[in-house]
Amino acid sequence: MTWASIDLNADLGEGFGRWRLTDDEALLSVVTSANVACGFHAGDAATMRRVCARAAERGVRIGAQVSYRDLAGFGRRAMDVPAAELAAEVAYQIGALEVFARAAGAAVAYVKPHGALYNRVVHDGEQAGAVVAGVLLADAGLPVLGLPGSRLLEAAESAGLPVVTEAFADRAYTDEGTLVPRGTDGAVLTAADTVVERSVGLATSGTVLAHSGRRISVRARSLCLHGDTPGAVGLARQVRSRLEAAGVRVEAFA
Repeated sequence: MTWASIDLNADLGEGFGRWRLTDDEALLSVVTSANVACGFHAGDAATMRRVCARAAERGVRIGAQVSYRDLAGFGRRAMDVPAAELAAEVAYQIGALEVFARAAGAAVAYVKPHGALYNRVVHDGEQAGAVVAGVLLADAGLPVLGLPGSRLLEAAESAGLPVVTEAFADRAYTDEGTLVPRGTDGAVLTAADTVVERSVGLATSGTVLAHSGRRISVRARSLCLHGDTPGAVGLARQVRSRLEAAGVRVEAFA
């Protein structure tokens, strides 16, 4: 299953204070959806406000990228958070971003977990349910962005939330369709030609080569481009250009 169009999303606002990680301005000229850090793994009030304002000016959809409370570990460390606490923290992050989105004349349009939380809710039903409970607490109509076949999307769909499947052009996949853990050799792909080719393949055929060399099905409505990899902006521009050349419309998911 493929779509005539695909959404491009990227993680933005991942700085803190004077420190900046991503080139938010440049990426906002390429992507159609912005996953904005909400202060738990990165981001602060001034950064959230700035990114929301720029996204609204460019017509880029604003998404809340929610995370475990882990600034020191950039949200990539495994944590055990009680379900009720996690649900409250997810709602808190969405609410914080919503203030700045509305101030910019827009609104939070979807929710996507980050890092360790994203990977945890692929398999962990309790943590997935807690994330969904947090989304419902903040806004019962928000779409949830996640990995196809994940417990997160199952829980969101069961709760009546819209779901959006996502793929990664610059991450290696297991044969089961999950992401190869960071730290594993070859887990993050940086060769431009490879990432561009995988992007077009995901959009046009719904398939990708797994880490093992086996071709697997990954049916996704949104394609994530990481903004913290070397040469991210140039790579994102190449991906969008090649997608459009292949006849794929690049636009926010409906």
